[in-house]
Amino acid sequence: MSVTRRSFFARAGAVAAAQGLALQAQQKPPVDPGATPQDPRMGTGDVAKLFHYSDRRAKVSLIKGDNRRKNIYDALVAIDDQIRPALQARKYVLIKPNGLDPSRRLISTQADAVNGILDYLAPRFKGPVVIAECGFSPARQVTSEFGWSKVFAEHKPLDIKLEVPNEDGRYELMLGIDYDMHLIPIRLGARFLDPDAFLISSAVMKTHNMVVATMSVKNVVLGAPLPPPPGQNGSWGLSEKRKFHVGIRAGNYNMYLGAQRMIHNWGVGIVDGFEGMEGNGPVSGTPVEHRIALASTDFLAVDRVGLECMGIDASWPGYLNYAYQGGLGQYDLAKIEVVGAKIADVQRKYMLHADVDRMLEWRGPMRDLPPNLGYNRRPPQEDLSAYA
Repeated sequence: MSVTRRSFFARAGAVAAAQGLALQAQQKPPVDPGATPQDPRMGTGDVAKLFHYSDRRAKVSLIKGDNRRKNIYDALVAIDDQIRPALQARKYVLIKPNGLDPSRRLISTQADAVNGILDYLAPRFKGPVVIAECGFSPARQVTSEFGWSKVFAEHKPLDIKLEVPNEDGRYELMLGIDYDMHLIPIRLGARFLDPDAFLISSAVMKTHNMVVATMSVKNVVLGAPLPPPPGQNGSWGLSEKRKFHVGIRAGNYNMYLGAQRMIHNWGVGIVDGFEGMEGNGPVSGTPVEHRIALASTDFLAVDRVGLECMGIDASWPGYLNYAYQGGLGQYDLAKIEVVGAKIADVQRKYMLHADVDRMLEWRGPMRDLPPNLGYNRRPPQEDLSAYA
């Protein structure tokens, strides 16, 4: 292809402009692409009445302190009256950590966070306790090499074991959508859908590279999809989790579908913000010395308060807004009682992922198809002069 002097400078100018916009995007706060929860497209007025917004009030504990283990324990004790009735009705407790390797300090649930949970459970629950997370390492290896055996030894009166649910391969199917909006089956570990389980989400406060922020809801929803059994090709391409990572629209919606499927056994959502992550989370971010812990029996409410603590607009994470519209929990701060510390006293402004502007595009209109496709479509040969 020949390149003229004019086309060369036109291309050079386009590249320079693109680079300038990229730099500008890094320096400016995220751009609002359109719809918000107050926008008619997101449901206000008569439209809002059609959504299943929860009228039930929620209670969230917010603890500030210099000891991670004590923060978690105190957060649970502060809502003990909310936890006990549901806890006593279940046959066993299922703790879902955010990763099985506590040595990955910033991105994984720390042993002391689980110690705080077990400190709370010990005098209140006498049944089995299962710590479960789908992963690529066998449960035996995780227990011995990643320090979980030390946790179990400290809490000997409790009947504790660790499981990697994809080892036994038992699953239940949910239907999601792929990037092309086609239905796809997704295998979820049967353990996470067991109605006999009192599910505790032990999450880490982090920014995210697709959904803005991740806390208690995403921890359980994205922990349930099965990867291959340990030792049988642990590639990402064979993991069911990849079926949730299908772009900002389908990805957010699939997380809502997963939450809808799992909510029946949600017990307590815990968010460990002792050391949060900002920037390019959930893996490559940087630490935030925040020194807080949150807990609630309403997973959506605890994530809502967590967003406030991170200084993040609650209208930005799509999956949480869908969950609110679908009635999966309380997301309205006016209906959430915060006990312990005050949000204003612990709030930090987390730096968001570099791609956050693109993540927010779920809020605006889709542009890949004509908005009136299939509606009052004119015949191809119609004389359009009358419309000029």
